Amino acid sequence: MIEPLDSGVLPAGVRSRIIPDVNGLRMHVLEAGFEQSGRPCVLLLHGFPELAYSWRKIMPALAEAGFYVIAPDQRGYGRTTGWDPHYDGDLPSFRMLNLVRDVVGLIASLGRPFVAAVVGHDFGSPVAAWCALLRPDLFRTVTIMSAPFAGPPALGTADAGPDPIHHALAALDRPRKHYQWYYATRQADSDMMQCRQGLDAFLRAYYHYKSADWPGNRPEPLKGWTATELARLPTYYVMDRDRDMAETVAAEMPSQAAIDACAWLPDRELRVYSGEYRRTGFQGGLQWYRCRTRGVGNRESEIFCGRTIEVPSMFIAGAMDWGVYQTPGAFESMQTAACSHMTGCHLVDGAGHWVQQEQPEKVIRLLLDFLCGA
Repeated sequence: MIEPLDSGVLPAGVRSRIIPDVNGLRMHVLEAGFEQSGRPCVLLLHGFPELAYSWRKIMPALAEAGFYVIAPDQRGYGRTTGWDPHYDGDLPSFRMLNLVRDVVGLIASLGRPFVAAVVGHDFGSPVAAWCALLRPDLFRTVTIMSAPFAGPPALGTADAGPDPIHHALAALDRPRKHYQWYYATRQADSDMMQCRQGLDAFLRAYYHYKSADWPGNRPEPLKGWTATELARLPTYYVMDRDRDMAETVAAEMPSQAAIDACAWLPDRELRVYSGEYRRTGFQGGLQWYRCRTRGVGNRESEIFCGRTIEVPSMFIAGAMDWGVYQTPGAFESMQTAACSHMTGCHLVDGAGHWVQQEQPEKVIRLLLDFLCGA
């Protein structure tokens, strides 16, 4: 049976424990500010390829400010168990509304009538957004990070045919493919787990390539969902057709000097990620992409077409994060249509995609200002 994370890798004041019977899961969580009861709760949701551990730099400061802070390993990740790890397994359990159910179940297990804030980064961003949209009584504020939320799908989305963008990308002079559809393939997990450079080097290059440390991250809005516009994205988003993800990021592996200088992700912290993924593989997280690209759950999500997030909301991303613009128009739609009470959009200098790890002090300040003013 999986045990909690070794306390030696966690900051002071953060503990690891397992909560049983959360929507069929034994959910691993990190907690801070647990010493006193009655504190307002802040719930932190990670993305891919991350873990609850991705919030380690944020949690102690929020606890010091008087909050009870909890970050789960979500379904498919880390030390949370009870999910189907097989490519041909229970794919619908990874659909968006069941991920929301996981979070609602966690709150119920904690005996909380509501939480003061749900915060989601990367693929945790839409989970947080859907939590706030569906249950504003439970989630009193929402912070969306790095991946803009454009709202529920329009009616009929689930019945749309294959997106012609894939043929258009493959037909470019430099043939390309979209990373989300690559992540939905059967071989993606083994490509990364069995890569030539080894798991530590793969993750090092992946995290580096999407961070502000990589000098090519100078994002700007795309004009539309066309092959020529999408081809402007770095290859971690729109890949060369004949390369897998491990080969893609290997071309951008930082030098040893750059690794030694990386204060936001030293080797001892990187090894926590590689140790967890070496045990679980990536397929749990990749199932989320399979649900998205196949439209699994879209019919039930369409029921909420036109519904907006009405609780106070905020967006945070790194100024060097192409994720803000990878879906043309989503950043704008989030502000004008999806969220009816958005207090601000903040693009943090000196950060790429891993904003809460690259610039934790700035993110902490934004979160506390928002929570105190909401």
